[in-house]
Amino acid sequence: MSALVLVVVGVLTGLTTVVFGFGGGFVTVPVIVWVDAAAGPAAATVAVATSSLVMVVNAVVATAATPRPVLRRLRGTAPLLVLLGIGGLGGAVAACSAPARLIHWGFVVYLAVTVVDGLARPGFLRPAPAAAAAPAAGRRAFAVPAASGLPIGAVAAFLGVGGSVMTVPLLRRSGLPMGVTAALANPLTACVSAPACAVFLATAQGADTRALVSAFGSVDLGAAALLLLGALPVVVLLRRRPPRIADRLHAGGYLALLCLVLTAMLVRTP
Repeated sequence: MSALVLVVVGVLTGLTTVVFGFGGGFVTVPVIVWVDAAAGPAAATVAVATSSLVMVVNAVVATAATPRPVLRRLRGTAPLLVLLGIGGLGGAVAACSAPARLIHWGFVVYLAVTVVDGLARPGFLRPAPAAAAAPAAGRRAFAVPAASGLPIGAVAAFLGVGGSVMTVPLLRRSGLPMGVTAALANPLTACVSAPACAVFLATAQGADTRALVSAFGSVDLGAAALLLLGALPVVVLLRRRPPRIADRLHAGGYLALLCLVLTAMLVRTP
């Protein structure tokens, strides 16, 4: 039954990778915590670790299928991409030794803050017209400052969220439509998740992960494989034929999904 659930959730992660730029982190973490409950206190770390592998694969495939004109917006962002990777590396190392409750409640608090910010501050549900004009004219710098790469990468890898929940609001408030914002979030997610995934694959959680037959390091490879089995065909299909969604509905759906995941994490309190 859990295998079927993981494949179905994989389909959902593929959908959210293309539509929202998530890479799968927000969807997969609560599910893996439930599936790998046998790992006891290590379940939260295993969930974050497994999520990092799923995110990096989803994000790389989605990025490869993104139109080149969209990716050209990343020109000049090499310092940001490097700092995202360094931050992701540090966040993953910290997650390996952090208490499970800290990761769980950090995830919950960050989701709640993001939802409230998206609803309360202008510029997310509907981009500000003044901000929208600047990117179109090509006079505005990339919305995510290079200096923010380190903290974004660290927090994202520590919580297993891939960075999209931080970068999407920043990109959105710069005036970009949600479709472009979600597409740009994927390469940023890959930069955070790749070094984090390497750390998790090389780091075991001791006796707790022995209950997981397919554990490698801190990653549940079996769960990751099932999730990717559902996700990758969806990513490839939707990148070739992207769905047409009204921009405001697209932004509202992003916040609604965060609320759904927040609820799931609150129900599954360690």
